[in-house]
Amino acid sequence: MCGIAGYVCLTDGGGRAPERALGAMSELLAHRGPDGRGEWRSPDGRVGLCHQRLAIIDLSDHAAQPMTGEDGSTILFNGEIYNYAHLRENFSQKGRVFRTRSDTEVILAAYEEMGTECLDLLRGMFAYAIWDERRKRLVLARDRFGIKPLYYTIQNGVFYFASEAKALLPFLPAISTNHTALAEYLTFQYTIGRETLFEGIFQLMPGHFAVVSSSGITIEKYWDVRYEVEFGRPLEHWVEGLRARVDDSVGLHLVSDVGVGAYMSGGIDSSLIAVLASKKGGYSGRGFHGRFTEFPGYDESEFAGHAAVASASSLAVRDITAADFEANLRRVIYHLDYPVAGPGSFPQFMVSEMAAKEVKVVLGGQGGDEIFGGYARYLVAYLEQCIKAAIDGTYKNGNYVVTIESIIPNLGVLREYTPLLQEFWKEGLFGPLDERFFRLVDRSSDVIDEIDWPSLDTVGVKDRFLEIFNNRSSVAKEAYFDSMTHFEFKTLLPALLHVEDRMSMAHGLESRVPFLDHPLVEFMATVPADVKFQAGRLKNLLKVAYVDEVPVEILGRRDKMGFPVPLREWFNGELEGFVQEVMSEGRSRRREHVNHSAVMRNFKTGGKFSRKTWALLSLEIWQQEFHDQAERYRGLLK
Repeated sequence: MCGIAGYVCLTDGGGRAPERALGAMSELLAHRGPDGRGEWRSPDGRVGLCHQRLAIIDLSDHAAQPMTGEDGSTILFNGEIYNYAHLRENFSQKGRVFRTRSDTEVILAAYEEMGTECLDLLRGMFAYAIWDERRKRLVLARDRFGIKPLYYTIQNGVFYFASEAKALLPFLPAISTNHTALAEYLTFQYTIGRETLFEGIFQLMPGHFAVVSSSGITIEKYWDVRYEVEFGRPLEHWVEGLRARVDDSVGLHLVSDVGVGAYMSGGIDSSLIAVLASKKGGYSGRGFHGRFTEFPGYDESEFAGHAAVASASSLAVRDITAADFEANLRRVIYHLDYPVAGPGSFPQFMVSEMAAKEVKVVLGGQGGDEIFGGYARYLVAYLEQCIKAAIDGTYKNGNYVVTIESIIPNLGVLREYTPLLQEFWKEGLFGPLDERFFRLVDRSSDVIDEIDWPSLDTVGVKDRFLEIFNNRSSVAKEAYFDSMTHFEFKTLLPALLHVEDRMSMAHGLESRVPFLDHPLVEFMATVPADVKFQAGRLKNLLKVAYVDEVPVEILGRRDKMGFPVPLREWFNGELEGFVQEVMSEGRSRRREHVNHSAVMRNFKTGGKFSRKTWALLSLEIWQQEFHDQAERYRGLLK
C-alpha cells in the first residue's frame, strides 16, 4: 500500500513538466507512505515517477520503488497482490530470478512476459504504473473493483497521474467544479462515471487499463462482472461454494509481514471476517470500533463486543464526540479529496486513526451489502413489486423471486424507513422498475430549495443511471434484484471504497476487503436471486452459510444501519455555532449553484438519517479547502 504519481510528456517537442513536479506530488501524497520515498526520471526528462512507501510485504530496502526490471521497465505499485507467492513460484520455474520477496517485482515479471494480459493473473487490490522502456509507453492499471485509486489529467502536453486527485491540483490552470459530476453528487452523493468533482481531473475506472504514448491515449476494460445465473442447484451447492471461496479469500488477505487487525462495526460482514480471520495464522487479535455514547441510538458497541468474543479479539473502542467532529471535519474532507458517500467517512477516519497506532493492516467487511444484497431499499423495491404482482395476479409467472405473503415476516427491517416509504410512494407507484429504483437512490429531493437545479444537467444524470441500470450485457432483463445490486456494485461500491482507502491511508493504515475477491464475486453472480433474497430476507445466503459462525445477536439484527452519525442532534445543539460559522465564511454566500439563504434557512430540517446536512456542509468545506486555496497548491511547484 503506497502513494504513486508521475508524468509523461506526450510529444518530443511538446510541453515539459515543471522541475518541482515530482516533489510537489510526493509532498501531497506523503501520508500514504511514511516508510520511504523514491523518484525516477528518464534520461531525456520526458518521464518522471515518484513513490511514497507503506511497507507491508518485504520490508527491506530492496523492495523500494520505483523498481526497474530486467528489460528496463520501471514500476510504481500501490496495493497488494495476494497470490503473488504462487505467481512468483511459477515464474521462477521458468527461469526468472527475483531480487526481492515483494509482490511489486512479481507484477513487473508478469508484465514483461505477458504485457497487459498479465492483469488476468492478478488477484488483489492494485493501481500500478509501468514505464515500458522498450515500447516507450506508460501503462496504468486499476483493480477490478476500484479498491485502489488512480487519477489523471492532461495539461500543456503532459500526462500526469496520481493516487489522489489533490496531487494533480498544482498542474491545473484553475481549481474549478465539474458541473456534470456536481449534478451526480447532488443526486446520489457520489459520482457514477470517470469525471470527478474537479474540472479536468478524471479517474481510471475500475477494471480498466490505459496505455499512454506519443501516439495518444487508449483506455480498455479488462474485466466486468456478469450475472450468468445457474438455476436448479440445491441450496447446499451454494452454501458450500460460498464458504469455500470466502475462506480462501480471508486466508489470502492475511498475507503480510506486519500485524493485521480488523474493523468491528457490529454488523454481520465485519464480524464474519474477524471470526474467520481468527481461525487462521496472521491475525493479531486486535479489533477496532467507534461509538457515539452521547446518543444510545447510535451506539453499536454491544454488538461489536459480541464479534470480539466470537473472534477471540481484544476490542479497542473510540468514543467519538461533537468536539471530534469539529476538530477533524476539515481533515476528513481534505483526505477525501471531495465529498462522497455520506457522513460515515468521519467516524471511519477516527477509528482508523486509533487502529493505526497498533497495526499497519486492518480487515473490513466492505462489499458485503452489494454482493450479498444487504440494503433495505431492495426490500422497499420488492415490496412494491410484490403488491403490484399480487393485485395483477402475476406473481406466479416466474418473474418475481418473492411473494407478498413470504415477504411480510421481514418487513420489520423497514421500521426506520417509514419517511422513505412515504416519499417513495408519493408518486409513480407501480411504474417502470428502473424509474422506481432511481427514486430510491435519488437524494436530490432533500435539497430542492437549496440548489439551483435548472443550472445543472439533471436529465444527463438520469440517462447515465439508466444506461448502467439497464445494462443487459451484464444482467438479464427480468433480474430486478441483480439489476439493483449490479448498479450499486458499479457506482456506490467504488464510492464507499474511495472512503475506505482515504480514511485509512490518511493515517498510513492499509485497509483490506476480503469480500472483494474476484473468484468470490464471480461465483455470487451465478447465484439465483431467490437464493440470495429468499422471502425478502436480506443477505439470506450469507446468513444461511454462516449461521454457525456469526453470533446470534448479530445474525438476527434488524436495526443495522451502516455507520450512522448523530448529525441532527449535534447541529441542533452543540455544533450549531460551528455550522453557522462554516456556512457563513467569506465566499460561501456566493457559491455557484447553491442558494445560500435557503441552505441557512433549512439546515435543520433533515430527518434523523437524512444526508442533507452532510451533503451541504461537506460541499462547502470542500470548496474552502481546495477552490479557495488554489494559490497554495500552485505554489508547491515553485
